[in-house]
Amino acid sequence: MNRPDGVETREDFLARLSRAARQEQFLQVVSRDEAVSRFRAAVPHAALPGESVPLAACLGRALAGDVASPIDVPPFDRALVDGFALRASDTMGASQAEPRRLGLNHEILACGVAPRLVVLPGTATAIATGGVMPRGADAVVMVEATGIASGDGPLAIDLDRVAAPGQFVGYAGSDMARGETVLRKGSVITAREIGMLAACGLAEVEVVRRPRIAVLSTGDELTAPGQPLSPAGIYDSNGAIIAASVTENGGVPVPFGIVADDEAALEDAIRAALSDCDVVVLSGGTSKGAGDVSHRILSRLGEPGILVHGVALKPGKPLCLAKAQDKAIVVLPGFPTSAMFTFHEFVVPLVRSLAGLPPREEDSVEAVLPQRIASERGRMEFVMASLTHGRDAPVAVPLSKGSGSVTAFSQADGFFAIPAARAGMEAGERVSLSRIGAGTRAPDLTLVGSHCIGLDAVVGRLAERGIRARTIWVGSSGGLASLKRGECDIAALHLLDPETGRYNTPFLTPSLRLAEGWSRMQGVVFRPGDTRFAGLRSSHISRVHGSPLLEGEGQGEVCDLIGESTHLTPTLSFQEREPSALPVEPSRARGAADEQRGGSMSFAGRDAAEAVSALVRDPDAIMVNRNTGSGTRLLIDGVLDGARPPGFWNQPRSHNAVAAAVAQGRADWGVAIESVARAYGLGFLPLTDERYDFAYVGDRAREPALAAFLSLLAEPETGAALAELGFPRAWTLS
Repeated sequence: MNRPDGVETREDFLARLSRAARQEQFLQVVSRDEAVSRFRAAVPHAALPGESVPLAACLGRALAGDVASPIDVPPFDRALVDGFALRASDTMGASQAEPRRLGLNHEILACGVAPRLVVLPGTATAIATGGVMPRGADAVVMVEATGIASGDGPLAIDLDRVAAPGQFVGYAGSDMARGETVLRKGSVITAREIGMLAACGLAEVEVVRRPRIAVLSTGDELTAPGQPLSPAGIYDSNGAIIAASVTENGGVPVPFGIVADDEAALEDAIRAALSDCDVVVLSGGTSKGAGDVSHRILSRLGEPGILVHGVALKPGKPLCLAKAQDKAIVVLPGFPTSAMFTFHEFVVPLVRSLAGLPPREEDSVEAVLPQRIASERGRMEFVMASLTHGRDAPVAVPLSKGSGSVTAFSQADGFFAIPAARAGMEAGERVSLSRIGAGTRAPDLTLVGSHCIGLDAVVGRLAERGIRARTIWVGSSGGLASLKRGECDIAALHLLDPETGRYNTPFLTPSLRLAEGWSRMQGVVFRPGDTRFAGLRSSHISRVHGSPLLEGEGQGEVCDLIGESTHLTPTLSFQEREPSALPVEPSRARGAADEQRGGSMSFAGRDAAEAVSALVRDPDAIMVNRNTGSGTRLLIDGVLDGARPPGFWNQPRSHNAVAAAVAQGRADWGVAIESVARAYGLGFLPLTDERYDFAYVGDRAREPALAAFLSLLAEPETGAALAELGFPRAWTLS
């Protein structure tokens, strides 16, 4: 029981923890094939009854029955060319030497004009393509085979060739005859079929009813897009993705919104969805955890209840399949990638069957794996990959993002499966990549490495010139390794060599070249209001390959020596930055902690290196590090000089993740670039300017897409756009 003051007792907390840790949800993990078999046996995958809808609303629908033409199409004999309707017998013996002269009737049969005059022997009537054949005529001659007779007599034409009976005549019903079955049951209506139905005069058509699919998102952590994000909350992306996928596959999504992890509320929502829809799809509520309650609800909704809970898939193991009140209930995992893989594997076939549509035709492309991929034996694993141009064949580059990634599907060209019986696949193996989206064409240019919003701007300018580029963020070292394996065209990197103090060039092999990028300011980020940073001023900023200046240098200008060139660069002096965007309100917990620290650790008048040294000595100061192999990690290791302060092993993969950890109070300081610090409203203490450059294979520089990128990079307009973003170009390559 809770104490009178409302504070949870130790015993109550342990009981709640025990309930949260139970694994009763996972009844039995089965294979993918067994799960499909159980689901199809219990839930009929058959078309729903038909409904009559206006012709304009039929696109993409399946016909509920055969369609017979109620009329002849065309409904009358008509001319197939512009010319003259006549009797074929009147043309016998006509030639250029001895043309036949026929009297011209005073009538022009344009489309939609009903004939008034009979074509008598020795006469002809002018007619347009599609015009109704007049009585008496049995052929049409092209206007090019005739000429208007000269003279003052009655109007006539001279014909210089013979016409056969039926020449250039389209007969009634020659396209579709009255009573002829023109479309079969189950046919999917495209623009072509709509044209046929319209030609038959049909304003409404009987099509298979589109299944209504209830879409529910479950979880206390979810917030609807457009609403303020709560602490520890995330936006509900699954609901939008699932609804769009339902529409894409012939169903009608019925949004039921977000339902909290409250058992009574969730049960009410599911029962309402069952009464209103044909299928119920939930995302979340399948994994072991304190908020997962859907498994208990499903057992109370009616027989047979849960069919499968746990499938040997990766991602997607927590999938739950059930049936109640003669309707399917599918509970997808909460992570977006897991949810979408299981949705396409189990829900899409059901939705398409109910809509009367054929199975989805997945295009595929053969590609080569550039590296070995390990997998867990006993679970079929789906691996998303992007396509790049290999020297001999397309290359399928596996994407490393996990099942919680929202962008993985948008960045992938497709996916391939690693069979459950295998522990992985080897480098050089060929895989069949099932496409995702509209096509499997590889992008014109693939860039892999460290992320920068400056590169986003360059790629955007490249797209304006018709070059499709894909960016994959794996860190500087990962990008360079990818380039050396032939997985990409360009590696984006900012790697500092501690031995030489130079960026990027020491890491190149003889076959690689470096394209000049821009400079980025790296520094310590911290929350405004943290008293340890009160009154802080930075040291000077060097542009000499990112190396800090010696004490006392740079009061006015810094002499930047790169190769044999000399550049003068103003030194910047920084005070604690005021938040410029997205101000972050510290939590009460970290606010109290900041107040308790007082001003004992203020760094007023000290430079950045001294500030970091003081932070390392402060046991209450928690850092957020960067991943091994990133350019920023090399910088951090140099600044720490072997120290391992609290938070050292928290190693996210991006500047944004570092800034988020500091802004949210999970860490007190980290190292990131200045533009990210501004975006998160953080204070910024400059450490060094670094080079952000692009490595590529030298003998491929003339390839069109790569050449376009290099050319764009060198343009003054590009440099000006980068400077506006805070990324000056002040380098000359050695």
